[in-house]
Amino acid sequence: MSQAVIYVQHLSKRYEYYKKAPGLLASVKSIFHREKLFTDAVKNVSFQIDTGELVGFLGPNGAGKTTTLKILSGILYPTSGEVQVLGYTPWERKPVFQKQFSLVMGQKNQLWWDLPAMETFILNKEIYEIPQKLFDRTVNELGQLLDIIDILEVPVRKLSLGQRMKCELAAALLHQPKVLFLDEPTIGLDVTSQQNIRNFIKRYNKEKQTTIVLTSHYMDDIVELCKRVIIIDLGSIVYDGSLAELIDRHADYKLLKITFTEDVSKERLQAFGKVNDYTPKSVVLHVPKTSYKSLATKALKDLPVDDILIDEVELEEVIRDIFAATKEEKRTSISYE
Repeated sequence: MSQAVIYVQHLSKRYEYYKKAPGLLASVKSIFHREKLFTDAVKNVSFQIDTGELVGFLGPNGAGKTTTLKILSGILYPTSGEVQVLGYTPWERKPVFQKQFSLVMGQKNQLWWDLPAMETFILNKEIYEIPQKLFDRTVNELGQLLDIIDILEVPVRKLSLGQRMKCELAAALLHQPKVLFLDEPTIGLDVTSQQNIRNFIKRYNKEKQTTIVLTSHYMDDIVELCKRVIIIDLGSIVYDGSLAELIDRHADYKLLKITFTEDVSKERLQAFGKVNDYTPKSVVLHVPKTSYKSLATKALKDLPVDDILIDEVELEEVIRDIFAATKEEKRTSISYE
């Protein structure tokens, strides 16, 4: 058995459901006969995460991210496979295990809406059997880090979304978990609140060495926080490795962002690379990494260039290309009986 904090081997989760045609007659027929169908939310997933790692868990809607996190936290039972978190099987839900992890879901609240956040903190203190002195010290520490000391006695319904998310994080960390699952923790927040949450997660991970698994649709979250990413699509892992390597492997081009002193036709620019975001006075070109310098030099020589910028491909575009390739692979692999 691996000594990894999180150990997942050949994990699968299959849901069954029944097909029913619309209409009253179909409803009557379904009483006597229903066609059973299956869908695989997670298929043969394997990975390991060590102490103190902050790993980005990425995928489009319906890819299997949240299902995997729910299995890791013991909310769901898998169909097959082996999972160990801190040496425990999550769905056995042993109290000693449940006191060592937390799950924060950006779209689910644990705070009582009409009560101050401190009331939820006190409830969690009793649930997790936190000694009073440790509780007081932890509340003060988290309150300072998250800048929420002044709002702990304010009813949750009167707080902004950013303030509520900070209090949600504090509530999840009162018992000082060794593993933290964050499912879209910055969803719906404004830019400033997102940055504040990211700063806190980064600092907390560094100081406490808490193992963190983060899902997010905001690429800024991933770029700022995660050195390693696991990408899941259609229930299967399509990449597990460093963020830098992901970009190097899947982005074999750079961006030439050019503005012109006079109008330039799109046809003229096609000789320099793949044309994107074109206007007569500006363009973004996709150019091969192997020749971007020579192409930039040629553009400066042959075109009425006012300004030129060489930039890296954004992570979001890399991820989008990977998902598109996965879907195309699935489509072309379908066989018909």
